[in-house]
Amino acid sequence: PTGVILNTAGGVTGGDRFELSSRVETGARLTLTTQTAERIYRAVEGESAQVRTHLTVANGARIDWLPQETILFDRLALDRRLRADLDPGARCLLVEPLVLGRQAMGESVRQGRFRDRIEIRRGGQLVLADAIRMEGDVAGSLRGRATMAGDVASAGIVFAGPEAESFIAPLRDMLPETCGVSLVRPGILFARLVAPDSYVLRQTMIPAAERLHGRALPRTWTI
Repeated sequence: PTGVILNTAGGVTGGDRFELSSRVETGARLTLTTQTAERIYRAVEGESAQVRTHLTVANGARIDWLPQETILFDRLALDRRLRADLDPGARCLLVEPLVLGRQAMGESVRQGRFRDRIEIRRGGQLVLADAIRMEGDVAGSLRGRATMAGDVASAGIVFAGPEAESFIAPLRDMLPETCGVSLVRPGILFARLVAPDSYVLRQTMIPAAERLHGRALPRTWTI
């Protein structure tokens, strides 16, 4: 089955609180996606939005977390956390695309606060933690070569499963030089994709995600 998450508020802004929990039992596979891109709007001074996602996957089960892009707007304030608790024999695929402003609309993110953290635990042990923190002069902090070199679209991709190493070579063959993929430990693959805009990001991200997903992305990605 595929679950489509819908935010009836039309976006996220300071003071909002969103929580999602999902559990996949033994022998099942679940794909979760979103109806459209999520928008993180300007926040009132002193207010911050919070988004919490908790995924639990039993032995012999798999979850594929495939939301569409999160679009950040100027002067946003967001604290977002995603945690996946996996049994020793569970699998998961996490794809988190991020876009700073809509280029076609002439938007940019000059100021704001964005904190994002992804954690994967297997059998209760922390096996991967990836954190992003941008505060104050967001545009300035992204100009560095060690950050995004002026690009405004990126994606983090995590695959946890015993076959993770077998995907390294195929992904490296299809990814451009602005992207990278590594086996951070046995059974844990991590990739970071960077692009000048969301259109170019999708050209790279969708083939990579489909390779790891084993099938086409959910229909909502093409609507």
